[in-house]
Amino acid sequence: MKVLAISGSARSDSTNTAMLQAIRQVAAPRFDIRVFDQIGALPVFSPDLEGENTPRIIRDFMKAVDESDGLIVSSPEYVRTLPGGLKNAVDWLVSAEVIINKPVALAHASHRGDDMLATLRIVMATVTSNFNSEIFLRFPLMKKSPEAIREIVWAPVNRSRVDAFLEEFFEFCRSVRAGASGSW
Repeated sequence: MKVLAISGSARSDSTNTAMLQAIRQVAAPRFDIRVFDQIGALPVFSPDLEGENTPRIIRDFMKAVDESDGLIVSSPEYVRTLPGGLKNAVDWLVSAEVIINKPVALAHASHRGDDMLATLRIVMATVTSNFNSEIFLRFPLMKKSPEAIREIVWAPVNRSRVDAFLEEFFEFCRSVRAGASGSW
């Protein structure tokens, strides 16, 4: 099972990215989770850049999404909504239709951000028929260092929450895949 965890933050020292990296480490070696933390490097979506004009970084991003069995998305809240970079990434994925049937769950690295989460849930439910709003993981990690985030996520009580989240998401991915192909 291959999962791509997308950080919606363009910040190099992102709380969301650090949380996704810690989740990836908890999951290894049972589950193959890759973290995409290059939202800020993606060019602004334009239909003029589709097809043979698609930039290499976008082709690589789309390929990583396409080859994954599911996506975990984690994002900060900017002005009570999605950061522009994450919305831009979603626009690229919709244009190539690689997200349309992809299983998606959310994780969140803050005690606040409910307005952004509501918007992100609407967006994900719109772009994929397999968004599961019930599978959700949240930690209050705002303003913590990557090292502190790893320690918090790896604490036994939190690690068990991560394990339960991943098991539930991977079972959902398996059921989606089985429904699409008729078997696993």
